[in-house]
Amino acid sequence: MIWKIWHKSIALFALVLLQGCYSFKGASLSADLKTIQINNIRMETAGGPSNLGLTVNEKLKEYFQRNTTLKLTNQNPDLLVEGTIVGYELTPQAPTTDDKAGLNRLTLRVNFIVTNKLDEEKNFEQEFSFYQDFPQNQTLTQVEKVLIPKLSDQIILDLFNKIAGDW
Repeated sequence: MIWKIWHKSIALFALVLLQGCYSFKGASLSADLKTIQINNIRMETAGGPSNLGLTVNEKLKEYFQRNTTLKLTNQNPDLLVEGTIVGYELTPQAPTTDDKAGLNRLTLRVNFIVTNKLDEEKNFEQEFSFYQDFPQNQTLTQVEKVLIPKLSDQIILDLFNKIAGDW
């Protein structure tokens, strides 16, 4: 009997504690935020697949739809996300004794502008980047289909944590 009362008290305390915000692995969004607009990601860099902006844009929309209760809108959003791909670079890494790169590195850089219309103090502009190395005996064409999703997923996660994490 005491166990049931204690269990219900803990559940009630947790409910009261979590009321008023959404929680995601240490991050939270204000319960006042109801809508989000994610503008098309622009390409402002040479190189990269022609559909890279669309790929990042769709992954970003999918992430917010899957992990929040925010509704996508095109009119007067509470949260506006705009992005520009500013870097898609392939650089040699880990030189070997015969002056060849032992690894190549693909880096994706995306600049985001986030406008929170309910709390201007949470507005920001920041560049997010991530890279993956791959063996020099593979071409970029061979690895792009595997690396681009990894790069964009990490950038989107970092962006979400910045928006929801208050850091």
